[in-house]
Amino acid sequence: MKILFINNDGSGFADQIDITEGLTVSVLFEQRMPHGSPQDYLIRVNRQPTTADYVLQEEDRVSITPTKIEGADLDIKLCIPILHWKGASWEPDNDSIVSICSVS
Repeated sequence: MKILFINNDGSGFADQIDITEGLTVSVLFEQRMPHGSPQDYLIRVNRQPTTADYVLQEEDRVSITPTKIEGADLDIKLCIPILHWKGASWEPDNDSIVSICSVS
């Protein structure tokens, strides 16, 4: 039987693949992602999160998306520019822009 398999790891691809009847999501993951750990991926069937023991059906849509992206930096810097005013509020001094930053 055929299912649509969407691999969002790396460059990603979508393809109709043939599977054996009675194949579970966990076995499909082991076959298609032999070097991956299921805990590092969001696995969905028909756009819904699924369980490892779900038995795949004809025309199911399976997507595997990594939750951890290698090389991603967790230190995100949020900066908000603040314009300081000199004199009247309608006369901005463009040399007085300050950024307030936080690191999360």
